[in-house]
Amino acid sequence: MKIVERPSPNQDARGGVGVDMLVLHYTGMVSGEAALARLCDPAAKVSAHYTIDEDGTVYAMVPEAQRAWHAGLSFWAGARDVNARSIGIELVNPGHEFGYRPFPMAQIGALAALCHQILNRHSIPAWRVLGHSDVAPARKDDPGELFPWKKLAGKGIGLWPAPGGDPGDAAVPALLARHGYDPDVPLEKTITAFQRHFRPSRVDGIADRETRTRLSGLIAACG
Repeated sequence: MKIVERPSPNQDARGGVGVDMLVLHYTGMVSGEAALARLCDPAAKVSAHYTIDEDGTVYAMVPEAQRAWHAGLSFWAGARDVNARSIGIELVNPGHEFGYRPFPMAQIGALAALCHQILNRHSIPAWRVLGHSDVAPARKDDPGELFPWKKLAGKGIGLWPAPGGDPGDAAVPALLARHGYDPDVPLEKTITAFQRHFRPSRVDGIADRETRTRLSGLIAACG
């Protein structure tokens, strides 16, 4: 894994909050260099701890002890300052706006190696390895349905649960909130975010049987 220092000025103190989340993004810009430039632009007021190019090059941008500005308005399991308690990683990808495409093997290999290092340094439970769309489902789609969550879970990064029983439509909002999703976000948006992560074969915001059983299995896996 090749690491290149590319410091961003867009950072501040965590305020004494410990790191217990890892949030993955895509850059959603036309090129990797454009994304890096924006993440280092003081006027943009955005950053990440790391950015990984499609060739696997890792850019170290903000020290892990500092808060990077990657999640924006977000929520997970009662916490609204996700930036204060998370490590943020950006993956170079044009995203849904500029030609969303699969993530190259070299990029995912570098991500897995970096995630293992981060997880060894911080107490981050598997259920708190998340996508930007999980913590901001009303605003964000990344890293999207092409992101290989199942493959990463097989490497010990995050969760990919076996299907459970069918909890029924009525239980879906409560189970999503129990897992950590914001209960104040419109349900269709939250279901869509859940599907992007755990049922990427069809992302439509409808809690069909497969979506419900995946959600049930996720809750069971989390204990």
